[in-house]
Amino acid sequence: MALSKAQLKDAQVVKSLVGKIRQLPGQFQIMEVCGGQTHSIVRNGIDQLLDGIVTLLHGPGCPVCVTPSHVIDQAIQIAQIPNTIICTYGDMMRVAGSGLDLLAMKARGADVRIIYSGMEVLTIAEQNAEHQVVFFGVGFETTSPMHAALVLMAEQRHLTNISWLFSHYRVPPVLEALLSQSDCPVQGFLAAGHVCTVMGTWEYEAICEKYHIPIAVCGFEPVEILSASYSLCQMIAKGEAGVSNDYKTVVKPEGNERSQQILSQVFDVCDQPFRGIGTIPAAGFELKQEYRHLDARHRFAIQIVETEPFTGCQAGEVLRGRIKPNQCPLFGVTCDPDRPKGAPMVSGEGACAAYYRYRRIEVLL
Repeated sequence: MALSKAQLKDAQVVKSLVGKIRQLPGQFQIMEVCGGQTHSIVRNGIDQLLDGIVTLLHGPGCPVCVTPSHVIDQAIQIAQIPNTIICTYGDMMRVAGSGLDLLAMKARGADVRIIYSGMEVLTIAEQNAEHQVVFFGVGFETTSPMHAALVLMAEQRHLTNISWLFSHYRVPPVLEALLSQSDCPVQGFLAAGHVCTVMGTWEYEAICEKYHIPIAVCGFEPVEILSASYSLCQMIAKGEAGVSNDYKTVVKPEGNERSQQILSQVFDVCDQPFRGIGTIPAAGFELKQEYRHLDARHRFAIQIVETEPFTGCQAGEVLRGRIKPNQCPLFGVTCDPDRPKGAPMVSGEGACAAYYRYRRIEVLL
């Protein structure tokens, strides 16, 4: 039975779930993968409610945060080409490459436009036939099918002046990359419900078996997160491994097969670099060979130089769950939403932005 919006935040249900978790033997270290879940956890004080029994580690599930600086540099190179329009979502405007960001390029006169829907890119291309239009899109499995659909729709509309600068990521290989490190502190994962809505839960079964670790799928409201955390901690306490689907109203084991078909029609799986983590095998999507000529990197012969400038920012440690955002020496001192040094402070899903917004007073004290 689906819960109402009010029930998902009901204080008595929250109190009951926290009490049940606190009655479990031992202490637990679990990681929520999704940045949206991180914001819900910090905004609602869930980590504080579980303090002393559960340590919630914040994972690399924010696509803006894990987009490497050299990909931003590629967008900036393209923005400098005459008669070119760059379209992207707002969060990507202020993420710095090795130097500038797209907002700075816009201030210098480049035609960089914030969009709110991918469909706007098609309209812009139709209305600006004399320009080359580039969509700079990033995302995990949640948004990748939508971007794949845009490629197909642009082809159907015979739009020859549009190309794509994509940086897409896959969750399961990232979890494996974290778990394969000998000093990985994670005992279990809270998996993002919206990703599993698309991809299902079947991909996680092999990870659970290989690393003998539990994974619980959940939504974003306090009761959903706490309910999945209880399931996860129960499994850890019993030494069990496997997938617990705590988001059954939305997530099916097989996922959304139509979305998966669109993904496989447009994209191939590829190795993918992550900011602060490195290149992870099979952790991304790239355009299939028949669409490769529409890749902006190829169309504009953009050079790929993989560099990560040193700024003192410890975003990589935050994204791997090794430190909390407020343990970075730059946090709240030289790094804040107005002067971000790392992507997790820029993005609306970034852990550093969540801590600054909801825990800043603790830092100041």
